[in-house]
Amino acid sequence: MTSRDYGHDLEFGVFIEPVAQSADRVVALSALAEEAGYDLVTFNDHPYKPSFLDSSTLMAFVAARTARVRLAANVASLPLRPPAVLARAVASLDILSHGRAELGIGAGIAWDAIETMGAQRLDPGDSVEALEEGIQVIRELWDVRGRGGAQFEGKHYRLAGALPGPARVHDISIWVGAFKPRMQRLVGRLADGWWPTMAGLKPGDLAAGNAVIDAAAARAGREPHAIRRLLNLGVVDASARETAAELARLALDDGIGTFIVTVNDPRAMADFASEVAPRVREAVEQARRRGPGAPPVAVEAEAAAAAETEGERLGVTPTPDEAIRLSDRVPWDDSTRPRRHRSGPEQNYSDQGRRVSKQLLVVHDLLRGELSDLRGLLRQVRDETMRAGDARAALNEMALRQNDWTLGAVCARYCGVVAQHHGVEDAAVFPHLAGREPQLKAVTDRLIEEHVVIHDAIQDVDRALVAHMTQPENHDVIQAAIDYLTDALLSHLAYEEQELMEPLARLGFYPDQLPARS
Repeated sequence: MTSRDYGHDLEFGVFIEPVAQSADRVVALSALAEEAGYDLVTFNDHPYKPSFLDSSTLMAFVAARTARVRLAANVASLPLRPPAVLARAVASLDILSHGRAELGIGAGIAWDAIETMGAQRLDPGDSVEALEEGIQVIRELWDVRGRGGAQFEGKHYRLAGALPGPARVHDISIWVGAFKPRMQRLVGRLADGWWPTMAGLKPGDLAAGNAVIDAAAARAGREPHAIRRLLNLGVVDASARETAAELARLALDDGIGTFIVTVNDPRAMADFASEVAPRVREAVEQARRRGPGAPPVAVEAEAAAAAETEGERLGVTPTPDEAIRLSDRVPWDDSTRPRRHRSGPEQNYSDQGRRVSKQLLVVHDLLRGELSDLRGLLRQVRDETMRAGDARAALNEMALRQNDWTLGAVCARYCGVVAQHHGVEDAAVFPHLAGREPQLKAVTDRLIEEHVVIHDAIQDVDRALVAHMTQPENHDVIQAAIDYLTDALLSHLAYEEQELMEPLARLGFYPDQLPARS
């Protein structure tokens, strides 16, 4: 693929999880981001998560506490944000913040959760079509120069004489979260920016996406460089030099102009702003002065060394925590989790070490699969009991109790595997790792604490199943218990993989001491 540097001024932003239980901390981190020199503060938009603050309300509150930093949803869930109302909300925020609002928008994810809020599930094709219509509706209502009411007739959205306005303070950008070619073509035709997430990309995806966007832009009579390329980086754990080298490469080879880093604490936020961002800007500026295709002088060596990620050296990549929570209960504060030191490119691993590291992922995938089965069976129970008339009568006679027993049997088997896995870790793996590398003890101690929380969550599921057997019409308790278990376990497994897969490969452990797939 051809290297692409679109010449955009580099921008750096933060992603802050809008946890309602930590509302004051969320606002404080937003204000600190401005003080540290970031250009953009973003929050994810999951209106179906009762543990999250509403993103629109939060951004308005943060706008009142800041003066310079720009604000955006990362990204707004269009199925739950009617475009005509969203247009007014973002324009209003732009007015109140004196021109600091931007619009990040997506076609929707987590459709099960979206449906619980009353929105209609769309297939992938329809969701892209709805997003295209939504962007057109938003632009119609932002165009206050038109006379009379705005008219639009689409398959999913319409305007029937809605008056344009209020007038934006500045030309608000529309940045689209997109991964697949059809969405990328939409970006090329209509959007001001492409906003993917690193965790969802494979090697080569940025270059391929740029090619699709640029071709679509050209067909629409647009200049490709008019479309900004943004990227959610996630949590950055590598050294400042390694991180700067990689980001400079992404800017020069893949055209990324805006980097968004996930921050959990003030120190990490300040360190990235003071140590990483200036290095990236300097390296990219030097390379641009040298001409197209030139690598960044200040970080050439580091870029070569950092090109291979820790996961690539291991031959296996930890599962990312997508941070989509289902329960209104929060099992723990993710921001207080200890983190290990990351390995450098000089670290080598034996084949046996790689196998040990991969075995942890195999066991975790078994647990994730069993959890998915458990949730799937519950959905079948819920769907059948919601049928009317004789279908419901037949269900109560033949299927409901059978489904309960099936659900209980799966839960019993699943919970036993979890208990066995955690028991081996607590008794053998964790002491071994902490003994070989004392700085890991804080991580293993935290993992043991989380094991206790997960054990209690499993007990809650057991108790909810018993209650469900005697009250089959009440699914709320069991749903809440399984949602809480899902949040706790998936978060825990991702954290454990991120922190222990590399030490397992480096320090070693016998694979037959870990539970194997049966």
